[in-house]
Amino acid sequence: MPFNPDSKMRQTVTLSQGKIGEYPVLFIHFHYRDDLVEIARSLGAIWSSDRRLWHVPFTRAKLQEAQSAFHPLARVVYRGSTYKRPEPPSPIKRGQQSKQLRRIGAEKLSPESKKLLRDYVKYLRGKVLSESTVRTYYIHILDFITYLQDKPVEEVGNRDVEVFVENVCLKRRYSVSTHRQVISAIKQFANFKPCQIENPKLERPKKSRFLPAVLSKYEVVELLRNTRNIKHRVALALLYSSGLRIGEMINLELGDIDVNRRQIFVRKGKGRKDRYVIMAESFAQLLHNYLITYNPSRYFIEGTKPGSQYSATSVRNFLKRSVQRAGIRKKVTPHTLRHSYATHLLEQGVDLRYIQELLGHSRPETTMIYTHVTKKEMLQISSPLDTLVKELSQPMNPNDIQPKNNLLSRDNI
Repeated sequence: MPFNPDSKMRQTVTLSQGKIGEYPVLFIHFHYRDDLVEIARSLGAIWSSDRRLWHVPFTRAKLQEAQSAFHPLARVVYRGSTYKRPEPPSPIKRGQQSKQLRRIGAEKLSPESKKLLRDYVKYLRGKVLSESTVRTYYIHILDFITYLQDKPVEEVGNRDVEVFVENVCLKRRYSVSTHRQVISAIKQFANFKPCQIENPKLERPKKSRFLPAVLSKYEVVELLRNTRNIKHRVALALLYSSGLRIGEMINLELGDIDVNRRQIFVRKGKGRKDRYVIMAESFAQLLHNYLITYNPSRYFIEGTKPGSQYSATSVRNFLKRSVQRAGIRKKVTPHTLRHSYATHLLEQGVDLRYIQELLGHSRPETTMIYTHVTKKEMLQISSPLDTLVKELSQPMNPNDIQPKNNLLSRDNI
């Protein structure tokens, strides 16, 4: 049932001024509701799992902005300053500890090392790498230079890299993919700055080969049926029906959807590649209802502010709730819907080359993984036990020799 702002049962949003450590903050408290969460995120608020509320740096302008943003959807109550005593330091989590160590390490770097890092970033951008790759490589080389301390970069060799991996990467329990990123970052650094590192002898660990989780067609239907918000439902339906990545869906603009030709133009997908994907016929009516209800101005799916992009975190959160309501016990992510799309196409008999084109894969080997999870050919294989039971259940010719023992008889089980 859609929320009616004029309803008497309006939810209360409580605003109060307090402190976290020495910093004044504005606390925002309300019972969970999707639209209120989106407003909190649009204000730049951060969720505190310890206090079970949202908070944002306090200013008078931010207080007025929060009151104006929440007022159309809820009753806003401001309680003034309700929290004055300093908070005890919260326990440092694993990810936060790594960030703190990097910040401390960066502060201790010499001016020459800081300039070296800035030049390395310029070098990576000159190779037209994505900003996410540049940021990741920068973090790993920052860790590497911090670990080397005062050792001249020109004297760094392969053994220094191995010791860094043994003492830092293993201690932080990096995954195989992160370990590979570290080696790739150091390889690029060796190309950028002359040193003793021999790139051909610097080996990355082999990739882990995990089969993707796939939903059955029945589970996909149950997932969409248990997604109550039409914006959330149209997002999940598009991820499955067109096989988009979550980033591609968030960046999708309304002008890229051609309803008449049943095509969706994906701009700058993974690897900066454009491609066309098919829009399902059954998706058109759902899209029409969604556009009438929400009337987005630029992007296919937008945040609370008109023309603003939706966040990937919000997509994962409402997908998790829909999975729980649908009673699905598998681990489901937005990429699981893409895996399910490819697998179901393969089971329908679609050629692997077309699936590769629709998914935007550069190599056919990447698409070949779905041949290991499709069940169409596997179901045609009979288990030896089924064959044996069928043979024993057939009526025997009296002229045949009666077997002395039936392996599946009650006496032998």
